[in-house]
Amino acid sequence: MDRFQKLLEDPHKFAREWKKETEGKVIGYFSHYFPEEIAYAAGILPVSIFSKPDIEGISQRYLYNAFCPYSLGVLAQGLNGSYDYLDGIVHVESCMPIRGAVANWWDLLPVPFKHYIAMPSQCDEPSAKDLMYAELKAFKRYIEDWTGKPITEEALDHAIDVYNTNRILMREVYELRRLDNPPVSGTEALAMVLSSQIMDKEEHNKLLKDAIDKLKNRKEQYGGPRLMLLGSEISGVNLVSLIESTGANIVIDRVCNGSNYFWNPVIPQQDRLLALTFRYLDKPRHPVKDESYRRRVNEIVALAIDYNVQGVVYAIERFCFPHQQDRPAVEKNFKQRLIPIHEIEYDGTIHEAEYINRIEAFIGSIKKPVMVTV
Repeated sequence: MDRFQKLLEDPHKFAREWKKETEGKVIGYFSHYFPEEIAYAAGILPVSIFSKPDIEGISQRYLYNAFCPYSLGVLAQGLNGSYDYLDGIVHVESCMPIRGAVANWWDLLPVPFKHYIAMPSQCDEPSAKDLMYAELKAFKRYIEDWTGKPITEEALDHAIDVYNTNRILMREVYELRRLDNPPVSGTEALAMVLSSQIMDKEEHNKLLKDAIDKLKNRKEQYGGPRLMLLGSEISGVNLVSLIESTGANIVIDRVCNGSNYFWNPVIPQQDRLLALTFRYLDKPRHPVKDESYRRRVNEIVALAIDYNVQGVVYAIERFCFPHQQDRPAVEKNFKQRLIPIHEIEYDGTIHEAEYINRIEAFIGSIKKPVMVTV
């Protein structure tokens, strides 16, 4: 299991080495609504742009201090040269702070290829399918023009198969977490998910298959209070590791680049772009994609019940207005079902002593599993 964590210790190493060995192109993306399969089908390596706390404050001359630490950290990573190996960046419409980080990245850090995908904000609207399909079609055309070669249906089929395999394998890992005493911790599972976002999925699939085979025979098991983690996008396992150091076990998450990232596969269709359209519109909702219908809250609660959680930790980055806006409805629904919920607001850094005391107090308030029904 250490292999996945080692990949995260230097999230740039794989892409740099891959680019040197293959002489291929690397695209960075800011949103997990990015249709990676199209880039992968063109022989491009897609990598998620991770954030790190902007300790030096280098991004604050370009972005408001009231922007979330994640967006500030993303821009800082670009400004300090951490992503100087990227040949292109793509942004899919998301929240305003990330949009600001991307706009400054484009202006300050020129790359050969940059593209914006205007994904619908209301994914359930009848017009969403047509808009998303048109945007994917345009993105495919721009990629073909940039690389100078067409993306064939065979290449798209291969990319979809590779990514679907990764999603199926990650769902296997998460099914193991459903057990009364899971053989895999939340920290390990999240390391698996995050590492898949910075390397070739085909190679990651090999690591996953080997890990799953070993996990099924693993003697070590993780007990303790069963918790669900909700919240903003995270770039490492430190927060989950800290929570589990108190004796709790994160058995399921709904964070932007956790289970939300891989949860639903592409359902094959004759029109490959239409299949991708439906997949990305049907992803577990980010708050900014669910403002009108509010279907996300009931889905989260149903998932918590399915995994028999005893409590919920809602970790929200400071100034993350989409999740702050969602929080009251989420808290109300969990409390109605007698599932305790505890909020942590953090600024990108992990204040261990403070958080451990609060988590221990929260766990201490959980006496025993509460049997609930939807």
